[in-house]
Amino acid sequence: MQTTEFKINNTAIPGLLEIDVNMIEDSRGWFQEKYQREKLVAAGFPNGFVPVQHSVSFNRAVGVTRGFHAEPWEKYIGIITGRIFAVFVDLRKGGNFGKKVEMTIDENKTAFVPRGVANSFQTLEEGTYYSYLVNDFWSAEKLSEYKFVNLADTDLSVEWPIALDKAIISDNDMKHPMLKDVKPL
Repeated sequence: MQTTEFKINNTAIPGLLEIDVNMIEDSRGWFQEKYQREKLVAAGFPNGFVPVQHSVSFNRAVGVTRGFHAEPWEKYIGIITGRIFAVFVDLRKGGNFGKKVEMTIDENKTAFVPRGVANSFQTLEEGTYYSYLVNDFWSAEKLSEYKFVNLADTDLSVEWPIALDKAIISDNDMKHPMLKDVKPL
């Protein structure tokens, strides 16, 4: 019998993991374990990550762009349907501050984002469901602990698939500071 398998790949940002996840398909459709703690830990996933909240972001159009947000928790990202261009920036104190990693995430790829690494994404398909598990509860009181970076920061030189002037972006995300103005965590 087939089963979901996880293959973990390290990235240029320490602790940021790119994870390949297979699907079991047949004439009915497909099945996949998006998060299976025992299998993930055996493959090299952080043992201390214990999710307490599961959230889903539905994105109607191509070009929806969100980020850069470094939340005060760790995050495990997966796509239910659709595809995104994701960019991560290390905002932790040290020699990797400002290091950027880009990847495309779809139903067969997930990512683990350590605390202090900002994440952003841009949808590449209509009707993209972005799912994430976190190891702390969201609350408005914790917003002061977030770090943000502007999506258009020229020091990061992100080549967004959909130009930002044609993307769908919240007013808040457009007002984030440039990397040079962000204090490391």
